[in-house]
Order: sequence, then structure tokens, then C-alpha cells
Amino acid sequence: MKDIENREDVILLVDTFYSNVLKDDKINYFFTDVAKLDFKKHMPRMYDFWESTLFHTAAYAGNTLRVHKDLNEKAPLEKEHFDIWIGRFKSTVDQLFEGTTAELAKQRAASIAMVMQLKVSGKPNGLL
Repeated sequence: MKDIENREDVILLVDTFYSNVLKDDKINYFFTDVAKLDFKKHMPRMYDFWESTLFHTAAYAGNTLRVHKDLNEKAPLEKEHFDIWIGRFKSTVDQLFEGTTAELAKQRAASIAMVMQLKVSGKPNGLL
């Protein structure tokens, strides 16, 4: 396996992750029923977000915290949801990649989950 090296790798990671998440009945409804995502618009934003997060490209411009706070107001995001999200993300990375950037992706995802849970729901996620 190779490391995450470029936008094409980010696209593979994000597409595979969403495919996995949408099969999980414990969290898929946040994307489909609560947020009612238009995936044709959402996925390019996620590619930009992860490309910026991993490669400092500044491709992403958005307020992820605000989006998730709004989502939490519609359907509470609980510790279990964050745990499933991070578990799915890490397993997707491990399924596809290995290396320094792959490890960075998993670390950044864990940090994002921790910050989101603290700032969105006000509840620590057990990672502190």
C-alpha cells in the first residue's frame, strides 16, 4: 500500500469513507435525513477540506463548526456518533493507505472529532 500523496488519493479516501458511512444505520441519517446533503455539492467540499487539512493547500473555505452546530440543533450529535465516525474514518484510511500522511489523516480526524464534540455538543468525547 502507498501513502496519501495527492488530491486523487484524497478523493479515493473521501469517496470510500462516505460509501462506508452511508451503510451505517447509526449515523447515515445525519447525512441523508438530517442534513439532506446534495452529495454532488458536498463531496467536492470534502475533497477540498481534506486536501487542505493534509497538504495545506487552502482549497477549503467554509465554517465546519457552524455547519455541525446547525446539524446538532436538528439532531443531537452524541459521543457514540463521533466514535463511529472516527472508527469508520480510521478503518478506511487503514484499508487504503499506509505511511506518514495516512497516520496524519487519522490523527487530524481524531482531533477534529474531539474539537467538534466539545464545541458542538459541549460534551467531551472521552479522548481528553
